[in-house]
Amino acid sequence: MKFGGTSVADADKIRAAAKRAVRTQKQGHQVVMVVSAMGKTTDHLEDLASQVMRNKPAPKREWDQLMVTGEQVTISLMAMAIEEMGSAAISFTAGQIGMVTDDRHTKARIKTIAAGKIHKELDSGKIVIIAGFQGVTEEGHMTTLGRGGSNVTLVAIAAAINAEVCENYTDVDGVYTADPRVVPNARKINKISYDEMLELASLGVNVLHNRAVEFAKKYNVPIHVRNSAHSKKGTMIVAATESMERIVVSGAALKEELARVSLTKVPDRPGMVARVFHTMARHDVMVDDIIQTVNDDKTTASLSFTVDLAEFNDAKKVCDKLAKTLKCNVSYDDSLSKVSVVGVGMRVHTGVAEKMFSALADAKINIENITTSEIKISCMIDRSDGKKALRLVHDAFELGGKKKKKTKKVAKKKAKKTAKKKK
Repeated sequence: MKFGGTSVADADKIRAAAKRAVRTQKQGHQVVMVVSAMGKTTDHLEDLASQVMRNKPAPKREWDQLMVTGEQVTISLMAMAIEEMGSAAISFTAGQIGMVTDDRHTKARIKTIAAGKIHKELDSGKIVIIAGFQGVTEEGHMTTLGRGGSNVTLVAIAAAINAEVCENYTDVDGVYTADPRVVPNARKINKISYDEMLELASLGVNVLHNRAVEFAKKYNVPIHVRNSAHSKKGTMIVAATESMERIVVSGAALKEELARVSLTKVPDRPGMVARVFHTMARHDVMVDDIIQTVNDDKTTASLSFTVDLAEFNDAKKVCDKLAKTLKCNVSYDDSLSKVSVVGVGMRVHTGVAEKMFSALADAKINIENITTSEIKISCMIDRSDGKKALRLVHDAFELGGKKKKKTKKVAKKKAKKTAKKKK
């Protein structure tokens, strides 16, 4: 069971989560809890770091050392709440259960988990509470897994201990056909495949981190996304079934804050593209869509790729230097968004691209780039059109349900009311 920051935001919510865990244990299950920092704690820590550093970025090792403190507060309070309710509990940091990561501070990846200690405490009748979002290097340095990293912790531990199910408790009822804050008629999805969720997570749906879904798919761990405020069923994330392919498009997503880097007049010879992206990887810059075209002179090429706006400054520093080294030109556009539709049904149905492009064209929304996969179509557009585009494609595929046609009786009643008002 994993509880996000909004689900453990204060003492009452911590007690509510503890009560749920105790009840689940009493139903005959062994329970492991993964918890995030309380409410806006991580944001507060980030703000403190920026106040201390002022105009300089914080050293990444020290940044991680600071950020892991939020979860350590929550695990202790959660254990206290469970003990107060009469059940046994024990809290662990990631280091205490041997969750070893690589040394990429702020974006670490899990290498191994020593599940033996977890099993030992479970077998003794305790509820085990583990700090999400964090890990430790083989040398003992604290690391963090990046924003949304508690979800990664949840699924990684579930895989390591062969858990029956992962329950991801948050402040929403499940996974929706689109962000309900932007699309009012978005519907909750009862069941979605790992592949669809993986695409949606990488395209801006923040319910689950894409690395968490990767873990779940690799180890076949079912995830139940639920609301911590009630006991209703949420969304199950499972392996794809034939019935899922009957639904052409399952969801739509919007990645709002993107920037594009364009390198032009890059020498067109083997190894050049590898050199560019090796440099980006060496500086820990995560790259999204990539497009390369050969210029008319046949000796140079144009190369463009997108990055999250949060990565833009790092990408800009790296690419300014790269342009000088390669003797090419570089330009930037930090005003882009990406709207996408996703569905395993695309594998066996046609006409999806045409319907999406037509919906955007009818609204005079210009498409700058198009990328596709077997179950996804994405369009790069101007950020100012982003939310409108999401609503348009959501309606184009009737993800909110078919619009009900007005009956003649309803139309006559409305006409009478209008006539009375005029009188």
